[in-house]
Amino acid sequence: MAPLTPPFTEETARAKVQAAEDAWNTRDPHRVALAYTPDSVWRNRSEFVTGREEIVEFLTRKWARELDYALRKELWSFTGDRIAVRFQYECRDANGQWWRSYGNELWEFDGEGLMRRREASINDLAITEEDRRIFGPRTPSDLGRPFPLA
Repeated sequence: MAPLTPPFTEETARAKVQAAEDAWNTRDPHRVALAYTPDSVWRNRSEFVTGREEIVEFLTRKWARELDYALRKELWSFTGDRIAVRFQYECRDANGQWWRSYGNELWEFDGEGLMRRREASINDLAITEEDRRIFGPRTPSDLGRPFPLA
């Protein structure tokens, strides 16, 4: 496979999205932060984050409150040094309430394939435990399969 650097092809864009999903599903803030430039800028919902140190702090807080977090990402579009994805993740809060979060992300990369900009819009829906459909990282048979809209 070609390196996961711009300009992206469909193959490398899909691989970049899967690599991001795999990294986020580790729930390891330090590992995830390495995919971003040292001065990366994020908008996540209404929070603004700049740089790897703030990314680690943000993700540490996120995964401390979003228990049993499991994520799916899907390529929406790509061009040059940009990728758009849609995603869904599920988690529960400290009170045991399960949530499914739906969102879209816009990514921009530097020439080395590190993300220099990430903009995420996210909506949350309370679900019952019986409504869950994401149970950890994808199995090999799930790779590349789209997930439902609702």
